[in-house]
Amino acid sequence: MKITETKTSFTILRYVIPQMIGLVFNSIYFIVDGIFIGNRLGSTALAAAGVAVPVVEITIALSMLISVGTGIIISTRLGQGDENGAVAVFNFSNVIALAVGAAFAVLGNIFIVPLARFLGATDVLLGDTVTYLRYFISFSPFLIFSFALGTYARNDQRPTLAMAALTIGSLSNILLDYVFMYPLNMGMAGAALATGLGPVFSVLILLPHFLRKKGKLFFRRPSFSMSTLVKIGQNGTPAFVAEFSLGFVTLMYNIFIIRNGLGEDGLAAYMVIGYAALICLTAFLGASQGVQPAVSFFSGAGEKGKIRELFKAMLLFTAALGIVFYGLLFFFGKNFFSIFIRDNPPLLQFAADNARIYFLNLLPAGINILMISFLQSMERSAESLVISLSRSTVPVVLGLIVLPLLFPDTGLWLAVTFAEVLTFALGIIVWKKWPLRKQPAQNRKAAAKMDEVLL
Repeated sequence: MKITETKTSFTILRYVIPQMIGLVFNSIYFIVDGIFIGNRLGSTALAAAGVAVPVVEITIALSMLISVGTGIIISTRLGQGDENGAVAVFNFSNVIALAVGAAFAVLGNIFIVPLARFLGATDVLLGDTVTYLRYFISFSPFLIFSFALGTYARNDQRPTLAMAALTIGSLSNILLDYVFMYPLNMGMAGAALATGLGPVFSVLILLPHFLRKKGKLFFRRPSFSMSTLVKIGQNGTPAFVAEFSLGFVTLMYNIFIIRNGLGEDGLAAYMVIGYAALICLTAFLGASQGVQPAVSFFSGAGEKGKIRELFKAMLLFTAALGIVFYGLLFFFGKNFFSIFIRDNPPLLQFAADNARIYFLNLLPAGINILMISFLQSMERSAESLVISLSRSTVPVVLGLIVLPLLFPDTGLWLAVTFAEVLTFALGIIVWKKWPLRKQPAQNRKAAAKMDEVLL
């Protein structure tokens, strides 16, 4: 069946579900660390790992900047029938990914202690935070490259391979966490090393696809292109901001939790809330990224009708996902948090109570992420960036400052919902300005060519 005749439900099953599953499994990298750290080393060590989370999210954000920005160009060029151009962009972006990963590892290790202090590590937490960061940062090039190759595999019509790589990397992390922290008794270093090694397995699974030329993308000598570099940056910046917002919000919460006198227990509570948020938001990100290759293909061929159908279906899918997630956390959140916190019942109850308030943001957050992804996939990077920045910058900080003054008991945990609701209103305004016209006649030839490329 031609892609232009494919049902929307089939597109969701082929692209969205595998990427969503893969990214959710990938988030287990960090959640499993929390389970082992909380149960093996206690709540103080868990808080130390929580301080390091913004670095994890920033690393992923950098990988999204490169991989999503490149993937949009690859799918758009394939949709236009330009296979040689897609291969050229693929190889150039691999050089960028390796260079960024190496720079991140070197600079991160040089400035690791000031970095830990900046992230909010107290004297009690500093040692464990530095240990976790040192191992994670040293292996960060593999994390960046694994995300990049996974994204390129999806844009090369291999979404299940990308899902398998992410899933196996996550499962290897679970096994290594146990081995390093129990039989080998490596403590915090063992948890961080297990997380660092997970992406190595993902890279090893993905490489043969490109080395053996199993798809349209393969390795060859790269060539530098400033215009391509700029285009990758433009397309990838909204994805960077969307992912970076997870780390930025965590950093802001760490700072304001300390300022509001909640101390190490407050950090530990937010850590486990953050684990649940990571699963939910990763599912939203995975769903929106999964549909990107199809949206970019249709955009390249001028098939706006197909994009409109996909958006309506994904809107319903995302809304249902958000409602289900909130219901599960409302009724069973305490059970989830008890996996991490077993030695402190009051802390467990504190986390469960405030999570019900915090996760009111899920429904608007999912829709906002969806709008960002669709606009970005159509190379509407300016509009996408506006929505991304609204989710993660001034509104969050404003909420953290003002809401605790208005609602002393709950205001801190309402800040993200405040930012997401404002962003949702802005997103509706931006989205309505996108013209949903029918496919122009001059683009029908391009659409036919797109079918040949995919088949």
